Amino acid sequence: MRVYNFSAGPSMLPLEVLEEAQKSFLDYNGSGMSVAEMSHRSKWYDAIHMECLSLIRELMNVPDNYKILLVQGGASQQFDAIPLNLLTKTGRADYVVTGNFAKKAYKAALQFGDIHLAGSSEDKTYTYIPKELDLRDDTDYLYITQNNTIFGTRYTSLPVPKSGVLVSDVSSNILSEVMDVSKYGVMYAGAQKNVAPAGVTIVIVREDLIGDGMKGCPTMLKWKTQADADSLYNTPPCFAIYMAMLNMRHLKKMGGVSEIQKINEYKAGLLYDFIDNSKLYKNYVVREDRSMMNVPFVTGDKDLDAQFVKEAEQNGLVSIKGHKLVGGMRASIYNAMPVEGVKKLIEFMKKFELEHSAN
Repeated sequence: MRVYNFSAGPSMLPLEVLEEAQKSFLDYNGSGMSVAEMSHRSKWYDAIHMECLSLIRELMNVPDNYKILLVQGGASQQFDAIPLNLLTKTGRADYVVTGNFAKKAYKAALQFGDIHLAGSSEDKTYTYIPKELDLRDDTDYLYITQNNTIFGTRYTSLPVPKSGVLVSDVSSNILSEVMDVSKYGVMYAGAQKNVAPAGVTIVIVREDLIGDGMKGCPTMLKWKTQADADSLYNTPPCFAIYMAMLNMRHLKKMGGVSEIQKINEYKAGLLYDFIDNSKLYKNYVVREDRSMMNVPFVTGDKDLDAQFVKEAEQNGLVSIKGHKLVGGMRASIYNAMPVEGVKKLIEFMKKFELEHSAN
């Protein structure tokens, strides 16, 4: 029996995508090989690779003057790659810290240049997105993390840097809502939330920002290395890219990003409405800043939270335990989570609340 997997990542994939991968796992497209074992220089893999790049460009409406890179190292490797590639004019950047991953990115950048904390929501345990930012002139970029998987916040409007370009980590909301790529200099995403199994990271970067980077920038962290080679400079994570391609085919079939956004808004609305009207569950995020992908909630009793997680798993609702920094529960409802999964969760939450309302 398949379960509803509410993990923040790696997360669930559409059943149709998994079945397609299963069907061709031993023999892809008459090659006599699995994608997991074929050469990245083969004609079969080359077609997969190029289709993946093409689908990203189509689904996200990526302008022609942007390069799409498929790299390894996870989103975390870009914490170093971003300053190494972009701190080339003023050596200065502004960062907004809205959670654990934004803070890691900020700390990583400190070793490379004049890095300024332009805003933070740490004072209220990252339960809001700071609107008043201390932005500087003469910076190379402004960095944000657009969706916060741990604390459940998201930007609903983008800040505008005083100078330089906007750089955004979109790991947990890529392809979940329509984004105007032209507003960013760079956007990047680890695949394991909305795109594919872990292993590939998508970097979308404006062409004029691709150069040799800072002195000493390692070859494999230099965006130009992969941009010049269509992300085939070295062996890419072929199977993860194949799964990304299948997933984007599926998304296109569903009607594209604008259609999945409507479904995501509906799913999130159902869950938040139930929590807001519950006497047992609480979500502490400022309403206007609530994530559409990650919904944390608590009962206010750690023992009861632990019991909820245990019983939820027994009912086929798995990986719903909150991050250790927050506790409680967290429902990650990425693109692949069907409406039925959210409804089943709400039904269980109702039942659990009734059973414990008198306690």
